[in-house]
Amino acid sequence: MAKKKTRWFTILSIAFIVFVIVGASLWFVTSRGSDTILVSTQPVQKRTIVQTVNAIGNLQPEFMVKISSEASGEIIYLGARDGDTVQKGQLLVRIQPDLVQTQMAQSVAAADASRLSITIAKAEMDRTDAEFKRINELYKKDYATQEELDRAKAAYEQAHGRYTQAQSTYAQARAALRQTEATASRTTIVSPMSGVVTYLAVENGEKVVGTAQMQGTEIMRIANLNIMNAWVDVDENDVAMVSVGDTARITVDALPDTSFTGIVYEISHSPRATAQGTQNEVINFQVRIRIQNPDKRMRPGMSVSVDIETETRHNVPAVPIQAITIQQPKQDNGSSDEWRVSDRNQKSRSRQNEPQSIVWVSNGTSVRSRPIRTGISDHGYIQVLSGLNLGEHVVTSPFAAVTKLLSDGSKIKVEAPEQRKARFDKLRKGTQE
Repeated sequence: MAKKKTRWFTILSIAFIVFVIVGASLWFVTSRGSDTILVSTQPVQKRTIVQTVNAIGNLQPEFMVKISSEASGEIIYLGARDGDTVQKGQLLVRIQPDLVQTQMAQSVAAADASRLSITIAKAEMDRTDAEFKRINELYKKDYATQEELDRAKAAYEQAHGRYTQAQSTYAQARAALRQTEATASRTTIVSPMSGVVTYLAVENGEKVVGTAQMQGTEIMRIANLNIMNAWVDVDENDVAMVSVGDTARITVDALPDTSFTGIVYEISHSPRATAQGTQNEVINFQVRIRIQNPDKRMRPGMSVSVDIETETRHNVPAVPIQAITIQQPKQDNGSSDEWRVSDRNQKSRSRQNEPQSIVWVSNGTSVRSRPIRTGISDHGYIQVLSGLNLGEHVVTSPFAAVTKLLSDGSKIKVEAPEQRKARFDKLRKGTQE
């Protein structure tokens, strides 16, 4: 009898436990399905959307010249230092002229020798000319033979050729002399423009190589800092949106307290590749922006960040970017005869399978998904082309609700962003304590 009671008690206990588990599961499912989700919403409003392209680069002057010497030698005078302001025609560098002076003396001697050669050749030509005329007169009177006349004529023509050659040699020597004189004059270098010395590569007493020998030595650079430009690299995916004349907002890293305005005046057609041939390869295009309000504190090479305003739409319906999520279409594997479908049907199905941008529209207590078409965007909002009306409220946060938790018919409770922030701050404070 005692064994029967024990067995009966065990069965009742197991049945009670199963009942509790099933009841708890049903309560969990029903309560979870009825739970409301705390969200924040914003109405669809008209805004001005400014689409921008961000890029980074450096400051460069509008005009900059590199100063090099055409003569080789030692620098005996250096009239400007890095950062100095110079005027057009100001003496910058003087190079020791001893080598050029030696070349000058050689050129003068060669020119004098060529001039004397002309005098000698002229005298010889005059003598042979007189001899030819005399023989010719004798030949007419039969006092000279044909051979003697031919010999006199040949002598005259040879003398005339030597005279012409002497004149050409003299002209060549004079040209060499003028070249040497020009080189000698370039041992003194003056500034070709007014500006600021932004780079100095040599010191007084150093030797430089003239541009006549290979590339030559770069001595300094002079730039006009009154007109400054920003040269930035724009990604290949964004450069198509940029046009000459676009407005740019420029921030110089060294001058964070000031914002500058610029205008795009040149877009390169030649790509600039980095890490070429690797999976990290990046293709950029250089865009040059003229700064409208330059600062005297600007220096060539300073880092800049620009936002190029590529398009502006005024008073258009817009929603926060975080309110939009992507809905992936259902995959349709098709039937075994799908290969028989026409190309037109294939294209139609392809368009249907494209990801769709949706928002969650709130009526205050629940939400419904709404597909929309979007336009341009700025840093916070995106233009709505179709699918929403002004004044409708869309869910903007939290991110998990917009992307995962919400579904058609989900119950919601609208919470103001300020309340959400206060609640999170309270929870964070309690966690820290």
